[in-house]
Amino acid sequence: MAGFTSQVLEGVGVMAAIVDARSFGGAAEVLDVSPSGVSRAIARLEARLGVRLFERTTRSVRLTDEGRRFYEEVMPLLGALEEATVGARGGASAIRGRLRVNVDPFFSRLILGPALGAFLDRHADLEVELRTKDELGDIVADGFDLAIRFGHPRASSLVARKLLDARVVTVAAPSYVKRFGRPAHPRELESGDHRCIQFRDSLTGRPFPWEFHQGRKKLVMQTPGALTVNDAGTLQSVCLAGYGIAQMFELAEDRLLADKRLVTLFADWSDERFPLYAYYPSRHHVPAKTRAMLEFVAGLVER
Repeated sequence: MAGFTSQVLEGVGVMAAIVDARSFGGAAEVLDVSPSGVSRAIARLEARLGVRLFERTTRSVRLTDEGRRFYEEVMPLLGALEEATVGARGGASAIRGRLRVNVDPFFSRLILGPALGAFLDRHADLEVELRTKDELGDIVADGFDLAIRFGHPRASSLVARKLLDARVVTVAAPSYVKRFGRPAHPRELESGDHRCIQFRDSLTGRPFPWEFHQGRKKLVMQTPGALTVNDAGTLQSVCLAGYGIAQMFELAEDRLLADKRLVTLFADWSDERFPLYAYYPSRHHVPAKTRAMLEFVAGLVER
């Protein structure tokens, strides 16, 4: 413990504030200290550790590789220390503080958002900041405690926990079917007689190809369509209005399907699944606030 001093603890707190605020000046405002005080605290911490923690330019601040590794290791420990301190003081709840979550826009708008009030009512001492982003990005450097994203995980140091495999369904509004007819097979969508609403892949910048799975059989098609969107709410509203056919996640559209505001096309070609993952920096000493959100989200998607 010789290397752990009050100055180290102070420096780690300043480091966390910089990551959250994404600037030294912003951290100074949050901590109510001078910018030079923030710089001195980081300089002392860097000297103690023997590594450079931040790369600084006139416009941006980001963690170095060494800084990111240190942050990933130390922040869960600080969260556990905070919980232990609250428990020792007889606090009412360890689920407290500020929770920053990077959320897939589709999941946020159609699944998490409508249910989030119940979570906040349950944890009155917790502040939640949701940021909907097209990409996962660097959640550590961006100061997020947790990320919830659709898609297969890429290699990284993050913990990736699969929450579910969402079933992909092809749907249309009854008004569309009445106007353009109901296609009997996915290949009919290539003919140009139907309107297919495209959804942009944030990683490639191009529309997702349309896939149809039937057991081990798989069809992949580039369907024609004059409209491309990158927002789940827009995709849903345009489809509901009867403009065209869309591919969506069944878990987000089950109520609309049950109410027959949307109808499923190609039910025998609906075996495609797309995973939903939660990402967080470390599996050791996961803070109670992060665990609480994970359990809440898992409850939403367990069907």
